[in-house]
Amino acid sequence: MRRSPQASTEPGRPAIPAIVPRTPLCVLLAAALLAATTSIASADSVSPGPATFHRGDHARAVRKLSPSAERGNARALGRLGFRYEHGFGVPQNYDAAADLYFRGAEQGDPFAQAMLGLMYDKGHGVPQDFVLAYKWLNLAAALAAGRQREAYLRLRDAVASKLSRDEIDAGQQFALGWVPVR
Repeated sequence: MRRSPQASTEPGRPAIPAIVPRTPLCVLLAAALLAATTSIASADSVSPGPATFHRGDHARAVRKLSPSAERGNARALGRLGFRYEHGFGVPQNYDAAADLYFRGAEQGDPFAQAMLGLMYDKGHGVPQDFVLAYKWLNLAAALAAGRQREAYLRLRDAVASKLSRDEIDAGQQFALGWVPVR
């Protein structure tokens, strides 16, 4: 069983790069989660819509998301992070993706929280840390509803299978101590 390369402490902003090849199944799962969460339009023009994503018009989506993300909109930060993580409409950049996810996650966006959890699980753009992966996936599941919640619970449980009981307890304590930033 692989352990986290750093002690599991509450992190600041993620910054350590990691170059890891894409896993097609992970990309498909993340794309499905993104499509499921972009079907709701927002007054802040955060959601270019699933049609834009499925058409592959990623550059347009990035142009529409960027102003909202710059204003700190949590949903826009998560959606833009997804595009940076996978290189959709922008050059692939795990560090930028982790930063965008972190900023959206700390505001309480379940999609950003889940994607940040997966980044910690894989060590993409952040140090690999299963406890922090568990924390963010646990928070995402708590804040999401329906099929999105079920998906986040499955991901959280997959991460939990890599942890000891004490590590799961630590992840739960981190989640319980989390307060959204506004």
